[in-house]
Amino acid sequence: MLSYSKGPDLPLLDRTTGEQLAHTASLWPDRTALVSCQQGLRLTWAQLFDIAGRVGNGLRRSGLQPGDRVGVWAMNCLEWVIVHFACARAGLVLVSVNPAYRTHELAFVLRKSRMKAIFLRERDARADYAAVLEQVRAENVLPLQQAICFNSAEWEALVQAHPDVEAECTADDVANIQYTSGTTGTPKGALLTHRNLVNNGLLIAGVLRYTEQDRICVPVPMSHCFGNVIGTMASLASGASMILPSAFFDPVTTLQAIEAERATSIYGVPTMFIAELRDPGFSRFNLTSLRTGVMAGAPCPMEIMKQVVTDMHCTQMTIAYGLTETSPVVTMSEVHDDLTVRVSTVGKALPRTELKVVSVATRETVQTGEPGEICARGYMVMKAYDEEPEATAHAIDAEGWFRTGDLGVMDDHGYLRISGRAKDMIIRGGENIYPREIEEFLYGHPQIAEVHVTGLPDERLGEIVLAWIRLRPGQQSSAEQIREFCHGSIARFKIPQCIRFVDSFPTTVSGKIQKYRIREMEIALQSGQTSRSASTLAS
Repeated sequence: MLSYSKGPDLPLLDRTTGEQLAHTASLWPDRTALVSCQQGLRLTWAQLFDIAGRVGNGLRRSGLQPGDRVGVWAMNCLEWVIVHFACARAGLVLVSVNPAYRTHELAFVLRKSRMKAIFLRERDARADYAAVLEQVRAENVLPLQQAICFNSAEWEALVQAHPDVEAECTADDVANIQYTSGTTGTPKGALLTHRNLVNNGLLIAGVLRYTEQDRICVPVPMSHCFGNVIGTMASLASGASMILPSAFFDPVTTLQAIEAERATSIYGVPTMFIAELRDPGFSRFNLTSLRTGVMAGAPCPMEIMKQVVTDMHCTQMTIAYGLTETSPVVTMSEVHDDLTVRVSTVGKALPRTELKVVSVATRETVQTGEPGEICARGYMVMKAYDEEPEATAHAIDAEGWFRTGDLGVMDDHGYLRISGRAKDMIIRGGENIYPREIEEFLYGHPQIAEVHVTGLPDERLGEIVLAWIRLRPGQQSSAEQIREFCHGSIARFKIPQCIRFVDSFPTTVSGKIQKYRIREMEIALQSGQTSRSASTLAS
C-alpha cells in the first residue's frame, strides 16, 4: 500500500476572517471572547467585533488601503488580538513580527514586508521596543509611515473611531504574513489567505470538539501560528473563549490562569508542558476543568504526553503537526484515539487535506511503513513565499504538493509518525541517526527532565551524537552513567559521545528548541579544550 492518505471531504467555509468574526459575534454576542489575565481585561464577542471595527476604520481613515500591510510587534496582550481582527475587518494584511527580533531582524522584516504601519508596546521586561524601532528607522529607508504604541494617544484615537468598516477582500486574499522562525537561513514570509486560516481553525475546532462552552488557555505566542491560528482561529470558529495568561510564557501564570478561568483546553510546545509539570508548586493547582488541548511545534516525548494526560487531567489531549506554510495544521490525533496512538504518532490528515510520504532520492511515493519526506496538499497550503518565486517553486511543486522537509512514516491506517527533519539527521560514519529516536529513549531515564540531541562535527566520523541534558531538580548524574543507561538498549553508534548537563536550552520566542544554536554553543565551549577531542568530551 502506498503512503498516501486524504482526510474526510467535509465542506469548507468561503468567508474572510472579518466575516467569520461577524458570524460568531451574531451567534454568541454576550459570551466571553477574550481574557487577558495579566491585564485584568476581558471582551465579549460583541465587544471584540465592535472594537475591531473601530480600529480597522481608524486605520483606513489614516490613509491605509486594502492590501496594505500592518505589523504587530509585541508579546501576548488583548491589543494583539484586536489588531488581528481589525486588519481583517478593514481588508489589511496582518504581519506577525517576532517580539524577540532586535535591530537587524526588525529592519529585515520592515523592508521585506513593506509594511506601512506597526503596532507595538513601548517597552516591557524584555526590551525597549520603541528605542529599537527608533534606531532601525534612523538607520534605514523604510516604507513605514506609522508606529503606534499601545496605550498611546494614537491608540486611544483608533479605539474611539467610528466602527463602520467594510472589508474589501475575498477569502482568497492574503490575510496574514507569518515569517518562518529563522532557525536556519533568512526568514521567509509565508502568505496565508483568509481561506487558509478560517478553515484551518474550523477543522481544528472540530477535532477538539469545541463549543461556545469551551475556554482555551493560550500561553503560546500570538506572533506564531500556534497562537493566532490554533488559538485565535479555532476560538473564532467555535465561539470558545481565549485566555491569555501572561505576556510571555511562564508556567506559574499559566497554571493560575487554568485554575482561575476554569480552562477546558491548554496549548503548548513540549518544553512548556515540561516546565508546568516540573514546577515545584504544580500539585497545588486545581486543573480538573481541563479535558483537551494541543501539544505541537516540536516532537512530543512519549513520557511527557502521558504525564499531561494523567497529571493535568487532559484525557483528550491531542498532538498536532504542521508548519507555518500550511496554516499550520495538517495532521491531528483524535480525542478518542487510543493513548498509544496519540503518544506515538501525530495523527492523520485533517479533512480536505492530502498527505503522502516520498523517497528523498527519487520523489516517488513510498510504501506504508517506509520512511521518506512528508508532503501535503490542500486548501491549507500557503499562497507563496512573499517575493520569493524560486523558494516558492522549490517548496510547492506543479501539482500543488508542499514539501515539508520533515521525515516520517505512514502506517496502513494513515497515521503519521515523525522521525525527524532531513536536515537534522546525523550521519555518523555512514550510519543515519535520527535525533528524536535517541531523545525518546532518554526521556525514560528517571533523572532526566529534558534532553535535546543533535550532531557535532568530528574529523574521523563526520559527525558524532551530542546530547544536552537538563536533570530533574535535586538530581545528579554523569555522562558515563547516562551512557551506561543506553548500553544494551540502543545501538552503540546512537549512544551520545558528547554529553553536557545544562540548566536551559536556546529557543525561539515560540518555544522551539534551536538545535543549530546548541551545536554552535557546544563547538564554542569546546574550542578552548585542545587537549581533548570532540569525540570524548563530556561534562
